[in-house]
Amino acid sequence: MDVADLGLPVDVPSTALFTDQYELTMLQAALKAGTAERRSVFEVFTRRLPHGRRYGVVAGTGRVLDAVENFRFDEGVLGFLRERGIVDEETLKWLAGYRFRGDVWGYPEGEVYFPGSPILRVEGSFAECVLLETVILSILNHDSAIAAAASRMASAAGDRPLIEMGARRTHELAAVAASRAAYVGGFATTSDLAAGFRYGIPTVGTSAHAFTLLHDRERDAFQAQVESLGRGTTLLVDTYDVAEAVRTAVEVAGPELGAVRIDSGDLLLVAHRVRQQLDELGATGTKIVVTSDLDEYAIASLAAAPVDAYGVGTQLVTGSGHPTCSMVYKLVARADSADPAAPLVPVAKKSSGGKTSVGGRKWAARRLDRDGVAEAEVVGTGPVPDELAGRQLLVRLVEAGEVVAREPLDVPRDRHIAARAALPLSATQLSRGEPVLPTEYTRDVSGS
Repeated sequence: MDVADLGLPVDVPSTALFTDQYELTMLQAALKAGTAERRSVFEVFTRRLPHGRRYGVVAGTGRVLDAVENFRFDEGVLGFLRERGIVDEETLKWLAGYRFRGDVWGYPEGEVYFPGSPILRVEGSFAECVLLETVILSILNHDSAIAAAASRMASAAGDRPLIEMGARRTHELAAVAASRAAYVGGFATTSDLAAGFRYGIPTVGTSAHAFTLLHDRERDAFQAQVESLGRGTTLLVDTYDVAEAVRTAVEVAGPELGAVRIDSGDLLLVAHRVRQQLDELGATGTKIVVTSDLDEYAIASLAAAPVDAYGVGTQLVTGSGHPTCSMVYKLVARADSADPAAPLVPVAKKSSGGKTSVGGRKWAARRLDRDGVAEAEVVGTGPVPDELAGRQLLVRLVEAGEVVAREPLDVPRDRHIAARAALPLSATQLSRGEPVLPTEYTRDVSGS
């Protein structure tokens, strides 16, 4: 079934207006100047990681591919642009036939990145590439921020599964994207059904405090839930008195009770007490799930606690304090004319204030030490050194306008686990530090 058949707000028919007005006014001026068709190369990168973070995570690539395919100016969109007088009729006519026909290369989704990494490279005419800037950055900045937070939480959790449950803490469409990014970063399930429907992410959920409060007695609520969902369900035990609730839960469901959830209090202390109580009641197989405003630091602090799973909401969908990755989309090379054979000329922003860029169409490779552990991110232009040829990071995503790299969501999820494991051990430390890999530029980048 197509998502659109249900009318769910998890997809859009066109992404053309997910952009800033100046993309279109630049297009109009370039069409008039005769420079719109110059072959151009844009790159997405970040100049720095969020303060204290050791690595970034590429997420949202699959959504970018969808956005590029759906970037179409239909009659309704063109009518809006005409009514507002945003661009002239010549530009509207050009937009009516817009289809991205260029190439896109990028780090595969789930890969890690560092300052200066050319995460995405978009090649084509200036006109067709410049229009994609805002929507690409919107997706990559959001999803990569969520995935980075998820990765840190997954690392802190170890083998214990993580449940994404932040839908109520963000915009309804952002919640779906956040679930997807969290899954790439290492979360196992989501509470968001739209994310499960749109992306096939496993979904979970049982009851909230309201269900307990609805009933005359906590026992009645537990009985109703067990009768409806079975003995393997998860009962929420902190509405009133935790010890009494655990006792009642086991009496109602028996030792086959699937799990209990704790959503408040001193989680470390309460988890130990609940585990002891469950074991004494014979429910040795009953698991303990904890929630309540967790982040990677709280998860790490519970490493020694008898906790079996974590549910994370607010801190995850807000990037655990860093809701964006500060990625930018910069023109790094362009031709001197519209002639397809015209050579590319490196271009770069040279202004002060830390916003400079490095010109040239780049490749990237990750150099390993003798033990197979990553030791540097190498970025350059021109020929790739032989010793790095097999370690290149960019892969083709779009060729001549056609998407060539779609993949099931489990693939980038597994890729991220492998990419993180190949980093130095210090990458997973939660203490603040510098990026775990330095970024090295080859001489070709500077033109020497």
